[in-house]
This record gives sequence, structure tokens and C-alpha cells, in this order.
Amino acid sequence: MVALNGNSRADAHAVFGALRTAFATDRPADDLPEDVPGDRPTVWTATFDVSDVQAQPEPTRLTAPVTASLHGGYAAVDHLRRTLAAAFTVRVVGTAAGDQEEEVQLRLENR
Repeated sequence: MVALNGNSRADAHAVFGALRTAFATDRPADDLPEDVPGDRPTVWTATFDVSDVQAQPEPTRLTAPVTASLHGGYAAVDHLRRTLAAAFTVRVVGTAAGDQEEEVQLRLENR
């Protein structure tokens, strides 16, 4: 699972689109993240099946840096991180490891 927070709707769509290039997802291609009115933080989530890599994404432009949290098994999170690195500059800003899964927080920026 990938969670994006504090980003613009367009940037969330760009990140999910890059991942959709590589993996099957629970979101259709024309699904645009929705903005929530007000000052409350927004979190967009999508689930990706990393068992079959379809293609590597091209470098993708963002309007601002994006914070992404990846959740899942160690191999799945690693596949997601490497795929994001094909489209963005990726910097790991935090990790939490468990017995069977991990959470990695990334900062994504333009390449």
C-alpha cells in the first residue's frame, strides 16, 4: 500500500500514475485523487500488486516534493521503492520494521 499526504491532487495523481505503469492497482487509470475542502490534512492511498512488474515508469514531474509512505512485506516495499526511483529522486526519511512487514517513508522530488 502507498499513502501520500500533504500533496497536491496533481502530484498524487502523478505518483500513482508512475506506479500504475509498473503494477496492477485497485484504482482505475482515470481515477483522480479528490481534494478535501478545509484545512485538514489529506491522505491518498492505493494498493499495488508488485508480483508482476509490467514496465518501468519514465521520469515524472511534480509541482512540489511529495511524502510517500510504503507499507507491506519487505520485498514488496523494496519493489515499490525501486520503481519510484525510476520516476523520481527518492530519499528515505524514515523506516519502521516489523517481523513480516515494514513501513518506509520517502521524499519524492523531480529528477
